Amino acid sequence: MMKKQFVRVSGTWEKDGTFIPAAVLWQNGVQYKIEKIIQRCPAASLDGSGVGMRYTCLFSHGQRRYLYFDENRWFIEK
Repeated sequence: MMKKQFVRVSGTWEKDGTFIPAAVLWQNGVQYKIEKIIQRCPAASLDGSGVGMRYTCLFSHGQRRYLYFDENRWFIEK
């Protein structure tokens, strides 16, 4: 079962109200830069605990992960 890891996210707001994430900051202070947003769509988390906006992200270390924004909080599933 996937576990939610809540994270801080930095990014920019576009004129149309869309948020573009740029980096994820873990609780231990490590920051990971997002190189590319591959997809942005409404989707349920893999553990089925809610529906929010899911960003498919390619990080600077070459890893592809889902980043979710749900109920005004950001998380990545581990």
